[in-house]
Amino acid sequence: MRPRVNRWAAVAAGAVLLAGCGTQTIDVGQEAPMSDDLVTTDSGSVRGVVADDHRSFFGIPYAAAPTGVGRWAPPRPAPAWSDVRDATTPGSPCPQVGASYADTGSTDEDCLFVNVTTPLGDGEPRPVMVWLHGDGAVGSGDLFDGTRLAVDGDVVVVTLNYRLGLFGGFGLPGLADSGTFGLQDQRAALEWVRRNAAAFGGDPDNVTLFGVSYGATATSAHLASPASRGLFHRAILQSGFPLMDAPAGAVFPGVPALPWFGWTSSAETEAVGAMLAGELGCADPETALECLRALPVETLLDYPQVMNMFQQMAYGNDVLPGVPADLLSAGEFADVPVLSGATRDEHRTFVGTFRDLIGQPVTAQEYPELLAEAFGDDAARVAAEYPLSDYDSPSLAFAAVMTDRMWALSTYRHNGMFAAEVPTYAYEFADADAPSEIPFPEDFPSGAFHSAETSYLFRTEEFAEQLTPPQRMLSDQMIAYWTNFARTGDPNGADLPEWAPFNETDDVLSLAPGDGGIAPVDYVATHRLDFWQDIA
Repeated sequence: MRPRVNRWAAVAAGAVLLAGCGTQTIDVGQEAPMSDDLVTTDSGSVRGVVADDHRSFFGIPYAAAPTGVGRWAPPRPAPAWSDVRDATTPGSPCPQVGASYADTGSTDEDCLFVNVTTPLGDGEPRPVMVWLHGDGAVGSGDLFDGTRLAVDGDVVVVTLNYRLGLFGGFGLPGLADSGTFGLQDQRAALEWVRRNAAAFGGDPDNVTLFGVSYGATATSAHLASPASRGLFHRAILQSGFPLMDAPAGAVFPGVPALPWFGWTSSAETEAVGAMLAGELGCADPETALECLRALPVETLLDYPQVMNMFQQMAYGNDVLPGVPADLLSAGEFADVPVLSGATRDEHRTFVGTFRDLIGQPVTAQEYPELLAEAFGDDAARVAAEYPLSDYDSPSLAFAAVMTDRMWALSTYRHNGMFAAEVPTYAYEFADADAPSEIPFPEDFPSGAFHSAETSYLFRTEEFAEQLTPPQRMLSDQMIAYWTNFARTGDPNGADLPEWAPFNETDDVLSLAPGDGGIAPVDYVATHRLDFWQDIA
């Protein structure tokens, strides 16, 4: 029997969280070691790989395997080792079923690892950049190659695995920390960085936490979480959604409106967990947790959408004491500089992959019906503002509506909340021809799709071969902006177009290739936010 939970709401949440996990891979087999490299961590020594311009260390445990009583419990310290540990290949991803856009299945719970990339050479301690991958149900840190960031920006890059979906966000009545185990893993990785950064040439007093999509939203959770204060000193949000809701039918027809994409209450998480426990034969509240912990990973994963059901991070607990959106609006977040933005065509990812790619594009007849479902009495106003005649297809029209209403409006609002309290730099990635690893239909232009900027930062040689010279220059400039920000809290630097702090009018920096491609853009006008402020 399949779990009787709010399946459609979970599917909708999972759809928006999907991209940003990335499909890059680091082929360590192609990085022939010139010599081994030894670093001593607080748990033991590790031997990594030395290349021409950087050192790489993969699969270093930052916490113990969350198995047995450790499943759905706070992360425990990693056990020490006495022999030198091989750190030349990645550790296992956390349990996941993979997806059409990421073939990353795993059933191994021994998965809490970090990967470290650092430039060669001694000198002053380098800034540390800690990356949280996107999705929340798929992915792992080793899919992101930090070489160019590390070498070109002279920083230490740390990527990590954390418990996903059911394993990171599960809850039960009476289970302490319900819905926060993935967040606690991320915090444990930050604590590992504080203890061990210096051993890799990093500065533990200059740590930037950054992420994309779900990872960016998790970054905002750490900004709001008192327990994470002091573990990082800058924050970067790429296509995050700490304030984003969704109108009805925004992703799939018939899906009800969702008040938050990133968050749910601990009580709701626990209720859904109790329902799932019953479906899995563990209905007795006295023994449910023990019963569920005894089930094989394969059994837990053998339910459609079970990972998506627990993607959202839970609030109303010691980790997140309140709704993060409320905490942000009240200025109750870490006093650190913020760099934050989105892509120009965010929602094309979801219309392209969940409608056109499966042969169900939005039709001219369906377009007004979708607007009526989403906006009720305001549907006619939306149709007049976004007439089909302005777009090459109804799918592109609907993607434009939801890009502006969901992504741009919420990004504008959360950037304003940050800017009211801390130095904030806002951007919009706008390369309409960005190469994509997402299988968009051939007749559906992807534009500057959700998470498109990620590969420009974690640039592999294979990706670089797909770039035009202006696009490669854009990648170089973005790496400089991001690493400058990590170093000083200000992205500006020599030979870079000026990036003014966000002031809630037109100081959003558009990032596009070519002459004049990097320049301020009137974000409010571009995304018709005056119109949406009046409706939303």
